[in-house]
Amino acid sequence: MARTGKPGLIHLDTHIVCWLYEARLDLLSDASRAAIEQGRLLVSPIVGLELQYLHEIGRISRGPGAILSALAAEIGLAVDQPPLAAIADRARELSWTRDPFDRLIVANALHTGGRLVTKDALIRKHCKAALW
Repeated sequence: MARTGKPGLIHLDTHIVCWLYEARLDLLSDASRAAIEQGRLLVSPIVGLELQYLHEIGRISRGPGAILSALAAEIGLAVDQPPLAAIADRARELSWTRDPFDRLIVANALHTGGRLVTKDALIRKHCKAALW
């Protein structure tokens, strides 16, 4: 995927990270693809934790180290380093989901003031920073 600039901070949800790793750009919307091509890309450390969980249950074949390292080299993806207490505080406000991964990933994006690329309809319904 070509990188054309860095105008905004873009966080990626876990499924977007998986699709990028698998080179499944066809699964991305045009707006998501444009944001990824133009933005400064970050993931919450919680994405790494969720990738580990998905690897342990057999949903993905590679662990977070391989996936995140490959995407760092290919598209400049970086893991954000937010203060955990601030993310947990923000996540407590997100009562619209029971998914702890979603709560923490959204809270991280909100804390840093970036947009969150996600296909998740529930996140998009409740989070104005979500982009698809």
